[in-house]
Amino acid sequence: MLTRRRLIAGSIAATVAAPYLARAQAQRREIVDDAGRRMRLPAEVNRVFAAGPPASLLLHALAPQKLLGWTTPFREAEKPFMPASSLALPVLGRLTGRGNSANLETVLAAKPDLIIDYGSVNATYVSLADRVEGQTGIPYLLLDGNLNRLDESVIALGLATGDEARAVELAAWLRDKITDLDARLGKRQGKPPRVYYGRGPRGLDTGLGGSINTELIERLGAENVAASLGRGGLVQVSIEQVLAWAPDVIVTIDVNFFALLRQDPLWRAMPAVRAGRIHLAPAVPFGWIDFPPGLNRILGLDWLARRLYPGLFDDDPRDFVREAYRRLYHRAPDPAQLDQLLA
Repeated sequence: MLTRRRLIAGSIAATVAAPYLARAQAQRREIVDDAGRRMRLPAEVNRVFAAGPPASLLLHALAPQKLLGWTTPFREAEKPFMPASSLALPVLGRLTGRGNSANLETVLAAKPDLIIDYGSVNATYVSLADRVEGQTGIPYLLLDGNLNRLDESVIALGLATGDEARAVELAAWLRDKITDLDARLGKRQGKPPRVYYGRGPRGLDTGLGGSINTELIERLGAENVAASLGRGGLVQVSIEQVLAWAPDVIVTIDVNFFALLRQDPLWRAMPAVRAGRIHLAPAVPFGWIDFPPGLNRILGLDWLARRLYPGLFDDDPRDFVREAYRRLYHRAPDPAQLDQLLA
């Protein structure tokens, strides 16, 4: 069709060619998302509604000017790490996950060309996407949030939004980082460390084997102790269960739980706490382990790898953190902010 358009424009007067050009612009592109759903997209996608936090972060990294709004407001501690243009976007709520706060009226009022979700593509999310697309007429793209497909998801979104060049650049950077990490991990020796990831102020929420929330631990070749309970999503456990697991390392993103580890006699009795192998992951403007489980996890991969296998690294992590924030959040942290993040 593009070849035909060039031929028409070159051989017929502009007034005659105009209808053909308009028709070409009005064409819709057919794509298949990661759930195998076919949809037709507008010729141009300029306004995108993110259904959940991982999707908003993915789109913000790739094409922030197309993001219509955030799912939740930024806290004061998070704002210094984001550019003013991003902070100025409205809060529209979320369509997916716990506490979904956006309704179809909100979506329609935003007038998006496309709705995207990034994460799980199971039957629950497919059903929601089909329902919303059917009721609004707006194409709803599902992208697989698997940690091994970070670069592929960026490329897929770039093809959908027309930001292919930027997507190729960002995907190559992600791929290069993971390739470097894999090369380092190939040199590790000894038994894999046994890791517990504690979420929430009490630290008793965690992810089962294969959970998108603890996928990062398994990707680094460590053992997620909660995987012994099976595969799935998030689960609540007892402190007695964690004591029985006796993890070598405890990781959290919750500052209250991190303090509890040093104060509560039961937690202090655990091998990880006695050995000082407890780690509080950075969490601004987004978490590095999850919160949300999106592109931000590239930071968590590097951060946790350095704590699980310190002998594999002799470079300064600040360079990577600075570059990651520049690419994902479009604002590089200053030296004081780097100190805060890596303290």
